[in-house]
Formats: sequence, C-alpha cells, structure tokens
Amino acid sequence: MNPKILKTLKFLAFLALGILLFWLVYKDQDVDRLKSILKNDVNYWWVLLSLFLGLLSHISRTMRWNLMIEPLGKKPHTLNTFLAVMVGYLMNLVFPRMGEISRCGVLARYEKMSFTQLIGTVVVERIIDVIMLLLLTLLVVVGQFGQVIQFLDNNPEVNKQLNQLTHSPWSVAVVGLVIVLMAFFWKRMMRTAALGKIRNVLKNFAAGLKSLLHMKQKWEFIFHSVFIWLMYYLMLYVIFLAFDFTSHLPAIAGLTAFVLGSYGMVAPVQGGIGAWHFMVVQALLVYGIDKSDGMVFALVAHTSMTAMMILLGLISLLILPFINRTEV
Repeated sequence: MNPKILKTLKFLAFLALGILLFWLVYKDQDVDRLKSILKNDVNYWWVLLSLFLGLLSHISRTMRWNLMIEPLGKKPHTLNTFLAVMVGYLMNLVFPRMGEISRCGVLARYEKMSFTQLIGTVVVERIIDVIMLLLLTLLVVVGQFGQVIQFLDNNPEVNKQLNQLTHSPWSVAVVGLVIVLMAFFWKRMMRTAALGKIRNVLKNFAAGLKSLLHMKQKWEFIFHSVFIWLMYYLMLYVIFLAFDFTSHLPAIAGLTAFVLGSYGMVAPVQGGIGAWHFMVVQALLVYGIDKSDGMVFALVAHTSMTAMMILLGLISLLILPFINRTEV
C-alpha cells in the first residue's frame, strides 16, 4: 500500500477513535446548559493563568533538552529548540507519538545535528517523564487510597483490565517472546552487510542516551524535570478555581485528576481527546463533582491546552524558515 495512503488511513483511524470517545463522554450533555456555563460561570482569568503556566513548562522543557544536548558537543539556539518542541506538540495532535520524531527532525535540520543522537536524548527525556508520572501516581495512591478504590469501583472495566494485565500468564509469555525475538534478530542483524551503518546508527543513539551521564549541570536538569511536571499540575489545578463547583476542592484532588488525566493521554488518539476527558470526569466524580459539571470542566481545560499547542505549533512552523533563512 502507498505509504501516504497508509499514513492518511492511520490519521483518520486515530481521529475517528478520538471523536468516538469524545462523543461517548458528551453525548448526554445538555448543550444549552453548557453554553450558559461557558458564557456566564467561567472565570477566564484563571484559564489565562493556566496557559501561562503551560508556556513556562514548555520553556523549561526547552532548557532541559538543551542541557542534554550540550554533552554531544552542540549548543543549539534556544529559540530553535523551543520552536522544535512546539512543533513536536503540534505533530502529536496529528499522529500520536509523532511529536518526538518531528521535533528531533526539526532541530537536526536547522542546527545541523545528528538525528539519531537527538532521538537518544528524547528517549532519556521520556524515561524521566515516566519516572515522574510514576512518582506522582504513588503519591496519589498513598494519599488518596480511598478515592483510587472508589475510582476502580466506578469503572470495573478498568479494574478488570489491570487485574488481567498483572495476573495473566500471557503477559509473561509476551514479554519473554519479545526478549527472545530481539536477541534473535540482533544476532542476524550483526551478520548483515550493512553492519557498519547499523553500528554507526546505534553509536549515535547510544551517545544521545549517555548525554545524561556526562551532563555538567545535573542539578539544573533535576530542577527542570521537577518544574515541568509542577507546571503541568498547576496548569490543570488553577482551572479548578475558574468554576464555583470545583474551587473548593483541595490541591490533592487536582493532583488526582492530573495523574488520571495523564494516563488518558497515553491512549492512541490525537491529544488524548475523549480518553483524557473521561479520566478527568471520573476523577472528579469521586470528589462529589456532578458528572455534567465535570464534563464542562474537562472541556474547558482540554480545549484551552490544545488550542495553545495548536497556535504555538503553527506559529513555530511558520517562523522557523525565516529565522534560519541564512543557514539553510
């Protein structure tokens, strides 16, 4: 099949899944009530503050990525790195997980860097992000154990899938099979005529992974890693203050909604549409927030975040060629 047609079909499939999930969440929503709340009952100053905090997180991610790149012997322009990050966010809204590849491609082009080395640094980034999310998950489970149990009780299908995943012998078998296949193909690959090229790619990739070990500003890296996720959390929590029905909730409730929403973002749909809304609505339910109110909250929070990423991503695409016109 033509690669372009295949990409188009994948895009349409992911988009259709996201729209279906979104429709399932909002199909019973009272449209007139929704319009009334959006017009009269939202303090949009808090929404603007949320977007500002989100922008700070993107700037911090830019600075952290530059710290990881410096041990590779390169020092890219901060503006180019920031614009590449924003293009990556935009691409994630087109194809899930495409953003990491896109931002590496952008920076490799405009800063004349190795694409595979940049991919290595992004892999390290993602590992750090997963660790941060797991730490926050542990904090929520320990601090809000009752609410987590209630969430699982309200969503038995999630509870069932978790039990199946952790207790099924198939999970162990699949992991074992993957390891065996990787070992087999690795040996086959090492015997091919393209061994030199493969080694070069792996060497560049490993260099990106090792960049963290040779980083001089390790404490600065740790600061940005914490700051990024703090801003992510506050970006959602301040929107609690934009509504009368959520403004009384404690900070830990915002953390619970944030963590569950983050897992919704893992779903293979553009921008977590539908899945993120569902997880946040369900999180708010355990704190006594009516489902219809929770859906309004999720709609405002997700739409504002997504709109900012689209706007900044498009601006970044437009200005990148102009600010680098003398170098490409």
